[in-house]
Amino acid sequence: MKNAETTVAKLSEVALRRWSMIAPGDRILIGASGGKDSTTLAYDLAVKRRWWPENFEFLALHVETDVGEPQDRTPLEARFRDWGVPFASIRVPVIGRLKPGERMNCYWCSTQRRTELIRYALAEGFNKIALGHHLDDIVETLLMNMLHKGEISTMPPVVRYEKYPLAVIRPLALCEERQIEYFAREKGFASVTCTCGFDGASRRKEVRAKIEALTGGSSELKRNIFRSMSKVNREYLA
Repeated sequence: MKNAETTVAKLSEVALRRWSMIAPGDRILIGASGGKDSTTLAYDLAVKRRWWPENFEFLALHVETDVGEPQDRTPLEARFRDWGVPFASIRVPVIGRLKPGERMNCYWCSTQRRTELIRYALAEGFNKIALGHHLDDIVETLLMNMLHKGEISTMPPVVRYEKYPLAVIRPLALCEERQIEYFAREKGFASVTCTCGFDGASRRKEVRAKIEALTGGSSELKRNIFRSMSKVNREYLA
């Protein structure tokens, strides 16, 4: 087993155990965009399913949209088939759902995709949705919300919905994006995460640059930001 695969496998195992993400009999729906993060997640869960102490089922769902260039999902289906990952695909008119006067943006697209994942999970009897968000996504979201919403919040490793019998899990929460990129290169699959023309306008890239400047690219400093969210000293907060 190569180094990048070992690193991702170990960090995801720590996350799965630390936040008790998998329980016996779970049926897990993987949000499979076709990008490096969700593809890495699908591979990792496929490997772990062979030896994980709790039995669980999973399926990768690809949500196609009318945003950007049409994607050929044949390579993704073939890759998942080789890995033993069940695969399904649905199409959603993200732009078509915009109301008159509304403009397309990344938040709208992601919200529509998430809604369809929830609908599919509920209809097909899945009790958990696994997303490929990694440590960088979580830290970036924390800073974005602090700067633009004036609140301390982010993407938790586990979220349990109050309205639905569903939970969202993020098994790659302790993996840095660079580690996933190394893994994707080792496995030979593309690192493209979005094919639309709206990604470049998002605030996320700006915040990513701020974090890079703040930490100087240090993994330890970035992880300290992540750790700080579970070590809140309320006595010294307003």
